[in-house]
Amino acid sequence: MLGNSRPSNTRKKESSLHRSLKFRYSGSGATETPVGDYVCDGLGDDGEYIEVQTGSFGPLKEKVKFLTKSGKVRIIHPIISQKSIELYDSGGSLLRKRKSPAKGSAWDVFKVLLYAPELPLLKNLVIELAIVDVTERRTDDGRGSWRRRGVSITDRVISGWRESIVLSKPKDYHQFIPFRKSERFSVRDLAEKAGIDVGLARKALNVLNKMGLVERTGKQGRAYQYRKI
Repeated sequence: MLGNSRPSNTRKKESSLHRSLKFRYSGSGATETPVGDYVCDGLGDDGEYIEVQTGSFGPLKEKVKFLTKSGKVRIIHPIISQKSIELYDSGGSLLRKRKSPAKGSAWDVFKVLLYAPELPLLKNLVIELAIVDVTERRTDDGRGSWRRRGVSITDRVISGWRESIVLSKPKDYHQFIPFRKSERFSVRDLAEKAGIDVGLARKALNVLNKMGLVERTGKQGRAYQYRKI
């Protein structure tokens, strides 16, 4: 998507979700702005570079490092709090609609930071989490993933805005470490205290460790122990 660095006529079709965020955060409609060899999603009214990234931040690493040397950068990452799924036939008629049981949270930021844990340490970079509700439109056209039995995802549209969470400096990530500095804790302890699954807690601690906000202190049994720095 818009993590691509150079203009291209073969870019993947932009979703309504991506487009809505791009225009919401870009000042005076300034979008698709060339900056050196890169194309920035938009410019804020104050000249801030706007990047909308719906997936992993890994592909953005070099681009964002370049942009932060030229000015302030804001990465907008949508997190889907509630998703509704609409299924259409190939002629465009709605077949059925349902709500997905999956619910996103601010903790999902660690899924996209896993392969770019150094980004939050960059000066001039702000990461803003847009917590939204989304309607995902699917078409039973036989051309989609086998996991969806050939059903294609044709668009994602914002159906509701909830809040935004701004992470502008490393210490803002302390909110994801619900322990005192004197406490030792494991991946499972974090999962239980934060109300998230163990896999996500492991990703969070991996990123926080590489950011220098927690450190391993040893083991208790077979589980690594961490402490807040």
